[in-house]
Amino acid sequence: MNYQEDQLTKAFEQLVQERRSVRVYDQEEPFDHDAVQRSLEKAVLSPNSSNMQLWEFYRIKDNTLKDKIGQYCMRQKAATTARELVVVVVRPDLWKKRQQANVTQMEKVTAHLDAKARKRAMSYYTSLIPKLYGKNDKLGISSFVKRIIASWIGWKKPMVREVGRSDVRVTVHKSAALASMTFMYAMKAEGYDTCPMEGFDSKRVKKVLGLPSAAEICMIIGCGKGAEGGVYSERFRIDNEEVIFTK
Repeated sequence: MNYQEDQLTKAFEQLVQERRSVRVYDQEEPFDHDAVQRSLEKAVLSPNSSNMQLWEFYRIKDNTLKDKIGQYCMRQKAATTARELVVVVVRPDLWKKRQQANVTQMEKVTAHLDAKARKRAMSYYTSLIPKLYGKNDKLGISSFVKRIIASWIGWKKPMVREVGRSDVRVTVHKSAALASMTFMYAMKAEGYDTCPMEGFDSKRVKKVLGLPSAAEICMIIGCGKGAEGGVYSERFRIDNEEVIFTK
């Protein structure tokens, strides 16, 4: 390991160790709202399924709106004392728009390939993605059919089994969660604290933000400079031996 790699390792170790879910924020400390923007711009560089980027991030800076959403977060102090809130939203309904963006990009990066190789590369977005994200009816019939097809193919060769509507929902939330973690590490690198929250009235938050019915809130993140007592206890984790396995 060279000097630069050693410094990066130490810096990341410090971020991981110092990042905590801070539930009370200092109201007197100066807060750089631009740090939130910079951190979100890093968050969108996070890995995500098929590069579909079916996420949105809503910055809540207005005090009146922030107070209202704080109430919808069950009055958690991590929300009511936050200097800014970030609402992480997934948008599976935008799959066609994101698909087309990827198709346009793929046309550029495959331009040097022969026709056969280009068609094979493009088929991922022109054929597979519509089958996965499209035709997911509310009754779940299409999901059932897709699972049957996946199981049938899986008899003969390895096959992805998570192809139904609920599976796609899990996929987009996982991608948004990856971006959320990147955001929280970036905020820590900026010198600020965060707290991801799942306890909120999603229906009311969606309404106040004017989100469509197909949108879902992944989490709401409180941001600020931690106040004294903002970390409620020492960090507790199950022993590594109980969760890390080598085969």
